[in-house]
Amino acid sequence: MTTTRTPVRTGASHRLAVLAEGALGGPLPVRLRAWDGSESGPADAPVVVVRSKRALRRLLWQPGELGLAQAYVTGELDVEGDLAHGLRAVWAAVRERGMHAARLSPADWTRAIAEAMRLGVVGPPLPAPATQARLRGSLHSKARDRAAISHHYDLSNDFYRLLLDETMAYSCGYWTGAEPEVSPAAAQRAKLELICRKLGLGPGVRLLDIGCGWGSLTLYAAQQYKAQVTAVTLAREQAAYVREQVRERGLADQVEVVCQDYRDITGSAYDAIATIEMGEHVGDDEYPAFAAALHRLVRPRGRVLVQQMSRGATAPGGGAFIEAYIAPDMHMRPTGETVGLLEAAGLEVRSVEALREHYVRTINAWHRTLEDRWPQFVRLVGEETARVWRLYLVGGALAFEERRMGVDQFLAVRPGPTGDSGLSGAEAAGWYRHLEER
Repeated sequence: MTTTRTPVRTGASHRLAVLAEGALGGPLPVRLRAWDGSESGPADAPVVVVRSKRALRRLLWQPGELGLAQAYVTGELDVEGDLAHGLRAVWAAVRERGMHAARLSPADWTRAIAEAMRLGVVGPPLPAPATQARLRGSLHSKARDRAAISHHYDLSNDFYRLLLDETMAYSCGYWTGAEPEVSPAAAQRAKLELICRKLGLGPGVRLLDIGCGWGSLTLYAAQQYKAQVTAVTLAREQAAYVREQVRERGLADQVEVVCQDYRDITGSAYDAIATIEMGEHVGDDEYPAFAAALHRLVRPRGRVLVQQMSRGATAPGGGAFIEAYIAPDMHMRPTGETVGLLEAAGLEVRSVEALREHYVRTINAWHRTLEDRWPQFVRLVGEETARVWRLYLVGGALAFEERRMGVDQFLAVRPGPTGDSGLSGAEAAGWYRHLEER
């Protein structure tokens, strides 16, 4: 009598699948392909390719998101096909199956180390990839904040020129329609127009632009609204770019560019203040002082507009990858907490506008540019940095799409001596009517 035996799966991918399922508490939502050519997992799922044993060594020393990110940016681990599809499948499985993030018990560690030895991946920790931030000093000291900003924003002006549209706006755009022909540049100009109208800008109005980036709002406010603008940034590359644009556009009499920490801004009685996606870098403990500075620097009845990313009440927000590679020391909070902090500083919040869906379209536009110009990006900054940005943009768009992150515009005023705001209800209606007429 002939006995049919089930073949024993001994490939590296099967060993990895058993470990991963134990750590995740459920079946694999992806298919694994290991360096030995073996595959394991559902046939119709996105394929995660473990190209090198070094990827596993990273995960032994850095289990979870950071280890996976290190392996991805170095090319030791990859996703076959559409990265967004792969990440979306993993997040969907986590939600639908109630799976948890990898948490290894002592027994899990024993099995993992035994498997690692059999696979030949045991060894000392590998050095962090060159693209990972290395910050020193006290959290949110001026020197550390300067280094954190430089890590991301001083990558090079040539890089951001290649990634962004001609406005050089590196923040959420404002898409006034669903039509696909609305360009990213048009969405950014609509955002700038909305901000200027909310702030009530006009000839001679003194605007303080804190965290001015590459000057999109500063230049727009000066050219289109004839405002007097003080632009502040910690990034040297940004300051150099804005100064160059100010000279080329003949705006030297209207725009002053200052490379400094917001805590060093002197003076007061600005008519309006804008801070566009800079508040995330301030830090949790430091935010009350930041809000107090906004109150101090704006005149009574002056307006303050804060555009800022948020997280859900139960969502983690950034995560280990973002903090290590993109925005070190960043802190996001639920929208309501930001309202409370602004009002505790003496500002009156007059409107909050959620732009979450707008950021999905904005980031997807940046991602398309990255993929369309991939060889140029690799030549400019190297493949590792390009892979960091691919993971960042794909993961960021999904975080906004799935409501793990949001972004909002807060318009606040510093009340006058009698409590008056200087705002009228009719004015608010005009902000949007003007955009609809564009």
